[in-house]
Amino acid sequence: MIIDDLTQASKYASVHPRFEKAFEYLTTTDFTNLKPGKYDIDGTNIYAMVVNEEAVAMLDSTSEFECHNTYIDIQYVFGGIETIGYKSRPTCIEPRGNYDAKKDVLFFEDAPDFFFKLQPGQFGIYFPEDVHAPMIGEGKIRKVVMKIKVV
Repeated sequence: MIIDDLTQASKYASVHPRFEKAFEYLTTTDFTNLKPGKYDIDGTNIYAMVVNEEAVAMLDSTSEFECHNTYIDIQYVFGGIETIGYKSRPTCIEPRGNYDAKKDVLFFEDAPDFFFKLQPGQFGIYFPEDVHAPMIGEGKIRKVVMKIKVV
C-alpha cells in the first residue's frame, strides 16, 4: 500500500508499467464536473470509476473488507474525507467465501489492523496483497477509483 498526495504522483510512475498513464489521467482531469460512472482510459488495462456517494459507517465498510487479484486500485479523493481500514492479506485468516473472478473481489471476515484518513488531494494505492475497507466517514465522499490491471 502507498498513501500520498497527488502532487507527488511522479514518484510512483515507475512502480508499475501502467501507473504513468493512470497518474497522467488523475493529474490532468478535472473531476469536479464529471458524472459518477466508469471512464475508459486503456480498455481493460486501465479504467476509472468516479464515485460520489454517502460515506458509510465503519461496521458497514468492514463487513465488505476486500482485496483484488486482477486489478490494483489507485483511489484518489477529491471531495470529503475518507477513512479506510487496512490489513495485509498474508495476515488475514478468515476469507468469506471464494474469490469472485468476475467481480475481482475476495472478502475477509478479519478486522483491519488500522485505519487512516485520506483528505482531498490524497490517494491510496492498494495492491492485491492490501485488504481494505473504504468509504468510511460522514457526508459525501467524492473520489476516483483507478483500476490498473496487474499484468
